[in-house]
Amino acid sequence: MHHILIVEDEPIIRSALRRLLERSQYKVSEAGSVQEAQEQHDITSFDLVISDLRLPGAPGTEMIRLAAPRPVLIMTSYASLRSAVDTMRLGAIDYIAKPFDHAEMLQTVARIIQDHQQSVDIPNDVQTSNAVEVIDNSDIGIIGSSAKMQALYSKIRKVAPTNSNVLIQGESGTGKELVARAIHNLSDRAKAPMISVNCAAIPETLIESELFGHEKGAFTGAATARAGLVEAADGGTLFLDEIGELPLEAQARLLRVLQEGEIRRVGSVQSKKVDVRLVAATHRDLKGLSKTGGFREDLYYRLHVIALHLPALRDRDNDVIEIAETLLARQCESMGKAPMSFTEQAKKALLKYSWPGNVRELENSLERAVILCEENQVTTELMGIDVNLAEEKDERDAAHQEKKAAEAEERKAAETEAAANELSLEDYFQHFVLEHQDHMTETDLARKLGISRKCLWERRQRFGIPRRKASDT
Repeated sequence: MHHILIVEDEPIIRSALRRLLERSQYKVSEAGSVQEAQEQHDITSFDLVISDLRLPGAPGTEMIRLAAPRPVLIMTSYASLRSAVDTMRLGAIDYIAKPFDHAEMLQTVARIIQDHQQSVDIPNDVQTSNAVEVIDNSDIGIIGSSAKMQALYSKIRKVAPTNSNVLIQGESGTGKELVARAIHNLSDRAKAPMISVNCAAIPETLIESELFGHEKGAFTGAATARAGLVEAADGGTLFLDEIGELPLEAQARLLRVLQEGEIRRVGSVQSKKVDVRLVAATHRDLKGLSKTGGFREDLYYRLHVIALHLPALRDRDNDVIEIAETLLARQCESMGKAPMSFTEQAKKALLKYSWPGNVRELENSLERAVILCEENQVTTELMGIDVNLAEEKDERDAAHQEKKAAEAEERKAAETEAAANELSLEDYFQHFVLEHQDHMTETDLARKLGISRKCLWERRQRFGIPRRKASDT
């Protein structure tokens, strides 16, 4: 059993992460600071150290030196993402932004431990994978055996060893980042970092300095020179999700990276060579946008060297059952419930329903079902999907749209009920907002949580937390 040390000063996050890892059969110890970790544990005895970047006393980067040669995974808010990237230059094995997805954390932990075992030549027969992962086709890391997915896997294996730019197209929620991760892991750059950036999540005024870095004094607040995320991906892969949201000025800078292999920080007159492979993703019609001036046509053709289309869940035949069973097992494990199965009627509904939100919607639906299920059988009603099995998918889409608002209210009620049983990272969000919204602005709340104001608003709507006027000033 692998042993992991968590160094985190927030007790709520620390305990939630501990439960998550323990349910995946990891042995877990914890500390609230670097000093506490030194005093209470033999740091080099752990298989992995997961440390927050900002800690009382010594920073989390100190754990890199103390744990060597053991790997250290750094946790940070999105607002401090550049600082986390800097830690990789100091020797951190990887970083993960808070608040993080449970599945992403488990996959990252499993990958780091496996890679570290291989690097120290531990025999394969003693290597174990403890995390509950969405895994099929072990070299790809995606579930699904339909003909369309098999064709996609073949293309991934062909394109991964090259240095060609890749554009991944597909609807929201289909798993485009999983495809990007597979391309990176199967490439010669696998040992270098893969830097993932959601272009829609960074304010337009900050996107250029975040991506390309800036010099001291380049703009108000630029107290020191900083490297950008493109520079941090040097030697590895840069994944730009929702690239259709990238402002035109940033597109021009990105084009220079692709054409010349160099960047110029904001406020600098000097260029710097970088070796970066670009993988981009979008659910938008970039070719159409390029015709109307919403996206640079020259950049579009630079990105479109290799185009991969990720099919919607409704077009993947029986993959939905395979995915649903894996996600159901994960949800049961995460919530500490006994294994569950689908009724035959529920399986038919899974196949017939059109899943406009794709895998993301399926995962949310199953989370709801596990929360509400009192026995070990998941029914169509528990999943919250309104489907007439005698109708075709397109006839059911309209009915589903009419039910979305009602389902959202039910989901909030279910999450409130679940909160009585377990404190999760989502509970931490609600706890933090309710505790601090009387004396913090919306901007400060978002910054502390490491999310955008838009994301904060969306989560308030999701959890039913009203925005108080006193916090808006």
